[in-house]
Amino acid sequence: MTKFTQLMLGIAVIFYPLAVYFGIRYLSLSTLLVLLFGIAVLRLLLNIKAVKDNKAKDGGSTKMVTLALLIVTALSWLYENTLSLLWYPVLCNAILFSLFAYSLRQPQTMIERLARLREPQLSPAGVIYTRKVTQVWCVFFIVNGSVAAFTAIYGNMELWTLYNGLLSYLLMGLLFCGEWLLRHKLWKKDQNTEYGV
Repeated sequence: MTKFTQLMLGIAVIFYPLAVYFGIRYLSLSTLLVLLFGIAVLRLLLNIKAVKDNKAKDGGSTKMVTLALLIVTALSWLYENTLSLLWYPVLCNAILFSLFAYSLRQPQTMIERLARLREPQLSPAGVIYTRKVTQVWCVFFIVNGSVAAFTAIYGNMELWTLYNGLLSYLLMGLLFCGEWLLRHKLWKKDQNTEYGV
């Protein structure tokens, strides 16, 4: 498949909350579920191909998130309602938390692995810093997932869409930018130490 197709599938997954919100309002349940199922299957096939071609840097996490989409779609079809679809952001946060938390028990944390893509010879101070950043992201996924769960339980589509389709991404962006600023501030303090990604 073309890079354009891959990009469109990625965008479709990012804007999942908006797709669900408008899909519920303007499409039949079966049409919405077929579209979501199609996106999940295409993404899964692309991921499998990328892993086979050694082009995927982290095929496991993409596969797990895509399987989560297949699960909520299947449950919605089984129960003939859209409630299961609201739990997809919760599952995504749970998956990301599990991956980041698991990496804390490994020789290299998730953030350290990302950091070493740019700085293969990461200093001991950089290793400690990336471990702390991984811990911060774990806390973020717990909080973000909990709020996403609240919006799913509360059942207000406008609130669910607002948080999961906008506020959640803004908070993620703030954390990312805040970490970037802190890293560069620390790096300026000690020019001989590499702290991050």
